[in-house]
Amino acid sequence: METKDEVLRIIDLLNDTYESEEAWYGPSVVEALRDVTPKMAEKRLSTNTHSIAEIVYHMTTWRIFAVRKIQGDAEFDIKTQDKDWKKFPVVDEFEWEAIQMELSLSQEELISELEKIESDMFLEDFVPGRDYSYYTLIHGVIQHDIYHAGQVGLIKKALKSMPADEDDYGAYDDHGDFSGDNDFY
Repeated sequence: METKDEVLRIIDLLNDTYESEEAWYGPSVVEALRDVTPKMAEKRLSTNTHSIAEIVYHMTTWRIFAVRKIQGDAEFDIKTQDKDWKKFPVVDEFEWEAIQMELSLSQEELISELEKIESDMFLEDFVPGRDYSYYTLIHGVIQHDIYHAGQVGLIKKALKSMPADEDDYGAYDDHGDFSGDNDFY
């Protein structure tokens, strides 16, 4: 009898990384994005960095890649810069909500596809067009989330320490104070 115990553990890890309030490493993706305003989401710390909106779009793109590959789409790929790192020069309230909703929907779709898997043996199969397994791909999504949640935290921390109008980033108490108990970044 084949089992899917590992698939179920991976689903738990994906959910913890995405939305848990008790992820062992620090804030989940949802927690990291919780107080990001549209103005914060569009801001770049320098010309050669990504904005939070671009990072969230990028995370969504790679979730969609994983979903399409799990569905067996051998042709789907992310070959252009715009497909991977779309630019958002201006982010209003509506667009920021849409970007976050797309991330949430891609999470739901990824979990749904993984729940359809009937056996852990699937994890050993190679991803079409790649030289790694589904196990590596899915764990890569988890690692990718942790990395980018940390980036979002660092950007938020930097924005909070910059002089800004309250209308731009909201009122913050820490303004660069790195001694707080909830300072994960």
